[in-house]
Amino acid sequence: MNPVSEYKSIWMWLKEVPFTQSFIDAGGIRTRLLTAGPDDGEAIVLLHGTGGHWEAYAPTIGALAGAGYRVIAPDLVGNGFSGKPGYPYTTHVYVRHLTGVLDALGVNKTNLAGMSLGAWVAARFALEQPERTRKVILMSPAGLLARASNMDRIKRQRTAAVTSPEWDTIKAMFDHLIADEDNKIPDIIALRQSIYREPETLATIDHILALQERDTRTANLLTSDEWRSIQAPVLVVASGKDHAEYESTSRQILRLLPHSGVLEMPHVAHWPSFEDPETFNPAALKFLSGGGA
Repeated sequence: MNPVSEYKSIWMWLKEVPFTQSFIDAGGIRTRLLTAGPDDGEAIVLLHGTGGHWEAYAPTIGALAGAGYRVIAPDLVGNGFSGKPGYPYTTHVYVRHLTGVLDALGVNKTNLAGMSLGAWVAARFALEQPERTRKVILMSPAGLLARASNMDRIKRQRTAAVTSPEWDTIKAMFDHLIADEDNKIPDIIALRQSIYREPETLATIDHILALQERDTRTANLLTSDEWRSIQAPVLVVASGKDHAEYESTSRQILRLLPHSGVLEMPHVAHWPSFEDPETFNPAALKFLSGGGA
């Protein structure tokens, strides 16, 4: 085996991808943003999960941009290296920020792909702004259930990682996000460590975790009727090694969404597009271009 050919890193995925990283003002929020692909291409926004950053989509950006899509991958408000205002980050706050990103870039209508929190935000955007939504890809979706055990686990792990951002505490989060040990690559752990070492992250961790509080989460859930009201075509990725709450949500919303298909990925956990881009990328492109799941 050639160890160089097997080496995985963010830059091995992006080394031949023309892209721009910048900071823009999106509705008053200083927003870290990646863009790639042609400016006149059909837009797709990639939305990360809680406490995340755009690099979660490193294995997919080149495939989308290479197919002619205008790829937009922001660090959502309060997350990554974007601005961290002093109020709780609810799904309504995230949708307002996403709308600010689209307005700042002059994008009237877009596809959306989201994982976990990002899927929840994508679903709410599709519900509230159907005129700006083309198609939606949901990975490890949240937004239907509020199980205390899952919320407590997330609060405990993320608070520990931000309070003591050592390598082992950061990596412990990824033991639940990524199934295959080989995919828990050092760059992604080091990047998250860098973010969690920022004083602003520690100062706003309660706001970042607002949706893990029962009352706030319950108030932000989409009802069954709201899921049924989403008219955009939706591809739901079912990750077989994910937490039970997300796998259950995937199966339930598939029965609720009026225009949906499923991509079965039984061998991955919470970050399916990151763990297995060889399966995810072709399926996503087929769905976006008009084919089935």
